[in-house]
Amino acid sequence: MNNSRRYLYSLLALLLMATAKGATTDKAAADTLYAQGQYEVAAKAYADIIAEQGEAAALDYNIGNCYYKMDDIPHAILYYERALLLNPSDDDIRANLTLARSKAVDKVTPPSEMFFVTWWKSLTNAMNIDQWKTVAAIAFSLMLIGLLCYLLRLSLVWRKAGFYGAVLAGIVCLTANLLAYSQHRAITHRHTAIITTPAVTVQSSPDAASTSLFVIHEGSRVELLGEPSGDWYEVWFEEGKQGWVPTASFEII
Repeated sequence: MNNSRRYLYSLLALLLMATAKGATTDKAAADTLYAQGQYEVAAKAYADIIAEQGEAAALDYNIGNCYYKMDDIPHAILYYERALLLNPSDDDIRANLTLARSKAVDKVTPPSEMFFVTWWKSLTNAMNIDQWKTVAAIAFSLMLIGLLCYLLRLSLVWRKAGFYGAVLAGIVCLTANLLAYSQHRAITHRHTAIITTPAVTVQSSPDAASTSLFVIHEGSRVELLGEPSGDWYEVWFEEGKQGWVPTASFEII
């Protein structure tokens, strides 16, 4: 029985090692294709890795680079946006996204927002979700240590330090969890999209025969509102305009 278990454990370990090695090899092969200038093939190779192993910021970033090299700006923006969603603190992703946006047709000035909204967004994006989880776990441990110091009835100095330290660590733990949850929700509930067709006319209702409101060009970012109506989706443009566009005209970030 013991020998059978050892055999099964060994087999499982070998399978895991082979999978990890295969993943590394696939990534290396895709990187080689990119270095050789085969950007379209490299983009497909990175996409295949995502399909097999799940989304990762580094892979989305590499696909964005491939599309940028192919001068496909809307898809470059799309994948940079996806990468930034997963790793909002990465300066390289943000810089490349800014560069790609500068080449989009529509130059948009986002509406102003309250200072505390801007501050909260900046704080949320200071680290990625895994880093915020780590901060929360460390803060929770420090909170427990502080409470222990308070409950053990040590000297007055230690009790005060333990109490106030626990309160501070608890606040940090709660804040880090809120920030991690905010990022998690943004990843799992995606309501923004990038226009990928050269130009799309925004209509007043989900009907091509309705009143034409304005035109949005490829690379523009839109917010999806509510639920789709057939092959149409109501969107909000960053300049404060809204209307209906065909679902085939955009891809969700």
